[in-house]
Amino acid sequence: MIPKEFYVVIERDEDGLYVGEVPQLKACYSQGETIDELMINIREVIEMCLEELEEVETTTEFVGVQRLIV
Repeated sequence: MIPKEFYVVIERDEDGLYVGEVPQLKACYSQGETIDELMINIREVIEMCLEELEEVETTTEFVGVQRLIV
């Protein structure tokens, strides 16, 4: 399998946990008490998402993140 690059958007929730989401894959998110733990967890979730996508390739292209102050 050819390695694919994914971007993880990371936030910290009100309980201090790190929450990561991969915008390129639907419903691909996880959490961890540290960023290292989050990255281990999100890797497992990405692998599960990719197994489900083997039949239909529906990943999107990550473009970027913009900051907007309102």
